[in-house]
Amino acid sequence: MEIYRDKTKTCEERAHDLVSKMTLLERCEQLKFGAPAIERLSVEAYNWWNEGLHGVARAGVGTMFPQAIGLAASFDEELLRTVAEVISIECRAKYNEYSKKGDRDIYKGLTLWSPNINIFRDPRWGRGHETYGEDPYLTSRLGCAFVKGIQGDGEYLRAAACAKHFAVHSGPEALRHEFDAVADPKDMEETYLPAFEALVKEAKVEGVMGAYNRTNGEPCCGSEYLHKKLVEWGFDGYFVSDCWAIKDFHENHHVTATPEESVALALKNGCDVNCGSTYLMVYKAYQDGLISEEEITEAAEHLMRTRMRLGMFDETEFDSLSYMDVESKEHLDISLEAGRNACVLLKNDGILPLDPEKIGTIGVIGPNAQSRKALMGNYHGTASRYITILEGIQDAFPGRVLFSEGCDLFRDRIEGLALPGDRIAEAQIVAEHSDVVVLCLGLDETLEGEQGDASNTDASGDKLTLNLPDSQRLLVKKVMEIGKPTVIILVSGSSLNVETEPNALLQAFYPGSEGGKAVAEILFGKTSPCGKLPVTFYKDVKKLPDFTDYSMRYRTYRNERAEDDNVLFPFGFGLSYGDVSVESADVKDCEEVIKADVKLKNSGRETADVLEVYFRSTSPDAVRNHALCSFKKVKLGKNEEKTVSIEIKKSALTVVNAEGRRYFDENAKTTLYFGTSQPDELSERLTGKKCVKVEL
Repeated sequence: MEIYRDKTKTCEERAHDLVSKMTLLERCEQLKFGAPAIERLSVEAYNWWNEGLHGVARAGVGTMFPQAIGLAASFDEELLRTVAEVISIECRAKYNEYSKKGDRDIYKGLTLWSPNINIFRDPRWGRGHETYGEDPYLTSRLGCAFVKGIQGDGEYLRAAACAKHFAVHSGPEALRHEFDAVADPKDMEETYLPAFEALVKEAKVEGVMGAYNRTNGEPCCGSEYLHKKLVEWGFDGYFVSDCWAIKDFHENHHVTATPEESVALALKNGCDVNCGSTYLMVYKAYQDGLISEEEITEAAEHLMRTRMRLGMFDETEFDSLSYMDVESKEHLDISLEAGRNACVLLKNDGILPLDPEKIGTIGVIGPNAQSRKALMGNYHGTASRYITILEGIQDAFPGRVLFSEGCDLFRDRIEGLALPGDRIAEAQIVAEHSDVVVLCLGLDETLEGEQGDASNTDASGDKLTLNLPDSQRLLVKKVMEIGKPTVIILVSGSSLNVETEPNALLQAFYPGSEGGKAVAEILFGKTSPCGKLPVTFYKDVKKLPDFTDYSMRYRTYRNERAEDDNVLFPFGFGLSYGDVSVESADVKDCEEVIKADVKLKNSGRETADVLEVYFRSTSPDAVRNHALCSFKKVKLGKNEEKTVSIEIKKSALTVVNAEGRRYFDENAKTTLYFGTSQPDELSERLTGKKCVKVEL
């Protein structure tokens, strides 16, 4: 038996044997993202490019979960792992079925280029909603959970996850193909690299994707510094370029002069497969003496090793998965649960939950009320059924529901031949005839997203302002003038300022195909909201640092200047229909971890909430304010008291000096804060609660 067919051998041994039987030209061709078949070796054609950010994307029907930023709002590792398990089951099921038909097209493989674990450092970044927010600890925990769910823990990988975009990528989108993101050693170690390190070391992520930009002068898909980091962390998967990023080396970054030189720079620094076309020149680069046969062979072996780990040459325990496992009722129920957890209640004067027995008519108004795009986010698949917010309310409310679109998402009129504001009068009429108004506002992937995908061409998918589009600002003003009790549902992937004071404000992010049902359940009290903001919501973009400044000095909740008073709602904030507070925390030092027994009390109705633990250090190398170091989703019954055990790893209490060295400062005083929000003044004012403080 050929070694590469022998299941008793390691994947490394099998890959080495298989590649040794390929000609050099065949090895070169395997480094393309659309790799051809080698029939004599039983190597099937394979396309490496597939997406699974919040559901299997771009290849037909699949369960659509809330966008990644909404999943992050859950602050729930177990939920993230469950969601990822579903995604990988559906990915494998679709792969099995497509393969039987000989369909090995793009978006139909087992290598999912997710999750996006870049840090959402600036609310203007259009792709920020693909991430898990602004905090590196939260990102690393949720990212690890997602990877473990995708890959599973069996003999073979159920699917292969990919950590992207390595590294320091977070806008501006318009400059990404030429920009040099400069970050000092402290910011690299403290903010930009921890999640990648965690996914490599802890979750054993199978893939890593390089970013378009340069980092400190080196293009990320050909960076000696970043490649050495992966080696240092023990990465043994495959490295892929972002799509057409390698041609940027010579066309935009100008660090090389020719495609062949770009091939050499990327391959020598660990880029195994090229999403793009530059690796068509691999053999030419070899002929020119720019790369060696050994370097080509090593990359090919890495790719075959991943395919071996996925069981592509064997029978596996996943072969029985079929299309009946795609978008099943069980999977849709998980999407609904994720949608409930994605919603963050930012304001409530007592109007919520709505009591149907006291309301005759509800007016639902706004461009995102009946919009399917408002449920999706980007990098989405196709659901067989979508429940919009309007439909969710109509299904849940026994009384009369009136509807007006009110305005276009961003244009000044809906009908092309009409005058500007052609639905404003209708919106006001609906409001006048309603007991309660639900205003559905925000954005969708056409206004915030990736360069080339979003139709927001002025900023290539980024946001120029934190305000709503002018069409919606006018709608809000005119509807609020009617004076009816108003709930605003904000559907967006990032921070927005509605510039008004509704009775309640619910941030739904992009809540998935079941999102309208999830929102309605919260509005009418069937479910208590329990999400927390994974990003800070700001008032004014003009008070933020320059978008191109990658220093973390005045960015995110960990380093903000309190005196700026530019925060609307802080990271980690979110209300519920319960009344959960931390009563006490009993802390015990256990060498590698701090163990804490935390007493929680719920003085209100049944709800879930998040126990958040932050630390502050007096070390001169600590972040300016405080930093998340542990969290746990907790369910509490009406008027229930519960003691919850939680661990804080000592590694999460470290600080980073100017040279980028991480350490635990024994000479500093470390304080832990236990609560359901940050230990900052604004969170205390918004929640009416203080965190329990424990000094170590």
